[in-house]
Amino acid sequence: MQQAQAAIILFAHGSRDPLWRAPMEAVAVRIATQDPNRQVVCAYLELCTPSLPDATSQVVALGATQVTVVPMFLGTGKHAREDLPLLVQDLRAAHPGVQFHVQTAIGEDPRMTALMAEIACEAPQS
Repeated sequence: MQQAQAAIILFAHGSRDPLWRAPMEAVAVRIATQDPNRQVVCAYLELCTPSLPDATSQVVALGATQVTVVPMFLGTGKHAREDLPLLVQDLRAAHPGVQFHVQTAIGEDPRMTALMAEIACEAPQS
């Protein structure tokens, strides 16, 4: 039996400012460095590319049979609560042989909130 090929799509809002993408791309690089056999790409809701459908087509074309979408939002607002489920519904219809899993918004993970609190409480650097 062939092992499923897993891919991660880091899904964020998007911005016209190219510097805005740097943190998302840094997360993707870190994942790729830690696990070179796992596909990881960034995707954006609007204002920059690739879109979620385009990123999904990219990883599926490279053999992904399991795709985890990670909403890179601080909270579960309208985009994560309303827009993303509709997009994933369309992805499931377009790629019936692929399993999709959508994680909770990254900012709602207790590890992330603990890290943000730790960073906020750091002493100012002189």
